[in-house]
Amino acid sequence: MGNRYAIILCGGSGTRLWPLSRSLKPKHLLPLNGDSTLLQQTARRVCQKIPASRLITVTHESHRFEVKGQLAEILPDAVEGVMAEPIAKNTLAAIAIAVRRIHDFDPTAIIGVFASDHAIDDEKAFIAAWDAAEVAAEAGYLALLGIKPTEAATGYGYIKPGASLNLGAASLDIHAVKAFVEKPNHETATSFVQEGYLWNSGMFVFRADAFMEKLARYQPDISAVILAITDANITQQYEKLPSLSMDHGLVELCEKIAVVPVDMAWSDLGNWESIYRRHAKDANNNVTHGEVVSSDTKDSLLWSEMGILTTLGVNNLVVIQTADATLICDRSRTEDMKLIVDQVKVRYPHMAETHLVVQRPWGSYCVLEEGSHFKIKRIVVTPGSKLSLQTHAGRSEHWVVVCGTATVTHGNQEIIVSTNESTYIPAGCMHRLSNNTDKDLVVIEVQTGANLSEDDIIRHNDVYGRI
Repeated sequence: MGNRYAIILCGGSGTRLWPLSRSLKPKHLLPLNGDSTLLQQTARRVCQKIPASRLITVTHESHRFEVKGQLAEILPDAVEGVMAEPIAKNTLAAIAIAVRRIHDFDPTAIIGVFASDHAIDDEKAFIAAWDAAEVAAEAGYLALLGIKPTEAATGYGYIKPGASLNLGAASLDIHAVKAFVEKPNHETATSFVQEGYLWNSGMFVFRADAFMEKLARYQPDISAVILAITDANITQQYEKLPSLSMDHGLVELCEKIAVVPVDMAWSDLGNWESIYRRHAKDANNNVTHGEVVSSDTKDSLLWSEMGILTTLGVNNLVVIQTADATLICDRSRTEDMKLIVDQVKVRYPHMAETHLVVQRPWGSYCVLEEGSHFKIKRIVVTPGSKLSLQTHAGRSEHWVVVCGTATVTHGNQEIIVSTNESTYIPAGCMHRLSNNTDKDLVVIEVQTGANLSEDDIIRHNDVYGRI
């Protein structure tokens, strides 16, 4: 079992969980199912079976540092395996670049592919299903984990299992796949459940060489691009790739496809209703998170990230309160979140992308107030971190240290700015903010000028490779 590997797909924007999930901090990077994030829970689950050094995590470039940071907290050996896509091209491309990396040094590797944002309560059943799928992979099959349905869900694709495969080493039943079906209406879903169909979980197991051979056969253009990718040309090569899912681009075209039926208390946590179902209820059948005061309120999800959330005389609602946005939605409409998020993107595009607190590889910043020619930020620089060496063409900056000690590059000088001290950075001045201490550095930054956007940053040196 020494050549077992796993790939975690850490992409997507999770818009159905807005306003908590946004494109620069999507749901897999949030603690929606306990104290740790969904990514961290997935990584721990997968690494019960394989060592962290054999885990490849594929994410978008904009999430690379956050993903590395979260993995470093729990599985430091997994950090080296983080791969960043310059452009999101759906699951087939993400899986292909990871498989190619594994295949280059272990062509016969058996690989499991898993989403970063699912919840699984019965982890023993998950591992057993993965083991069985590996038996099918060893026999040349591309295997999937099919979830035994608990209801006639319309939000998932379905798999119709065929004849049982006689693969004696497997501890669970393995079936050939007879058909894949897109998300059905409720009536059709009801008949699927009665007929023994399975939910398509999007979890795959296969041999590296079998995957690369199937990719070359069914998607030769994609295969050629994947094989041509280097660190130097990845952006140019990625632009050539179509946006294709693993299901449509490869799985549904192949001949030897198997499925392992499993009941492992699984949820894709795809909307607020699924979050409601996952959490413990109070005496009024409410789920509450954060500072919540409710009266005569029943059957509701009440979630506050900041401030006090109060309700009176309402039922069956989802109420999500963040620092800059509030959602109020009937629980029966959570599948329709895209309708409202699309309107938010048109009227307030930044609200679908970022939170008030924006994560950066060196720490974070929060916009406290802004006007036409000024912006006030709270900047937190973690111990040992530093911002890029940079200039601005359209703004000046005033820095006031409110906690900690800052090392400031100011033109040709390096100065120390302590708590309750300040410095001024005129437009065009080369500067950098560093924290050389073992405690967080907190700075209030006041920007003034004609251009206060994040685009007005000219980086001259950056330890995080963002030039």
